[in-house]
Amino acid sequence: MTMKKKSICNASIAAVAFVSALTAASSFAQSSQKTREHTAQLKADKASLQRQLKRLDADEAILKSDSASGRMSAVSKDAYAIYMGKEFIEGEKRNIAADEAGSLQMKSDKAALQRQIKRLEVAEARLKSDKASGKMAAESKDSERVYMDKEAVKGERKQMAKDQAEVKADLKR
Repeated sequence: MTMKKKSICNASIAAVAFVSALTAASSFAQSSQKTREHTAQLKADKASLQRQLKRLDADEAILKSDSASGRMSAVSKDAYAIYMGKEFIEGEKRNIAADEAGSLQMKSDKAALQRQIKRLEVAEARLKSDKASGKMAAESKDSERVYMDKEAVKGERKQMAKDQAEVKADLKR
């Protein structure tokens, strides 16, 4: 080869090497950028998980406290309807006992008592059915909040696992 061809050949080899180096560097930069993004997302998910766990702990403590103190927020709507029905029945029984025998008021109170007993039976059946089917109407507001927090924690853990897999995949590239 002549000197001119050798220099052109060397220059083209150097250019090809330079272009391939740029391509590799660019590819590495993109991979590095993705890794940084996925790592940042993983860090954010960890912080979110910590917040969810704190919220879960707080809601569980509230549920425990409300249940121990007998607050109605620790009782489901169905259970509250049953509670109120039983209270009404007790009141009606006291009213009937205070009424004169055979009076119109006694007949009215007895009819109201029978209606409430039927409502109570329906409410008890509804509670049993809701519990069996897993409906949230059978849960109190406090226990519903705890359930939602647990679901959020599950979601955060799932997202963290996904992010960790992406970071590992990025590091393999």
